[in-house]
Amino acid sequence: MDKPPRLLVVDDEPGVRLLLELLFREEGFQVAVASNGLQALRQIHSFQPDVVIMDVKMPFMDGLEALPRIKASAPATKVIMVTAYLGAAHEKELWKHGASGFLQKPFDLEEIKAEVRRVLALDAQAYGT
Repeated sequence: MDKPPRLLVVDDEPGVRLLLELLFREEGFQVAVASNGLQALRQIHSFQPDVVIMDVKMPFMDGLEALPRIKASAPATKVIMVTAYLGAAHEKELWKHGASGFLQKPFDLEEIKAEVRRVLALDAQAYGT
């Protein structure tokens, strides 16, 4: 049997972290959480997620700074960026640093589940599974 996918939720809002953690656990994922980019970098090494859902605006280290560091240390990890403040300049920068997708806040739960499935499906296609 295949192991369940691992998902890391990175958001400074406790309610968002809890909501996504419960949602994806119910979907069969192993889920870890972090409240900023520094914690996310620690989780990348210890938890080794397949997918990261990460807010752009956070204290200590935001998603714009954490994204290239995550991709440098775990290039196969898919990173979906979530923000209420995404402008064209930010979006271009995030693509350049390896983001796999974007969602605007507030997001619909079905929309975020579909985006996670999409990036995981792209990963499966790359490996011919």
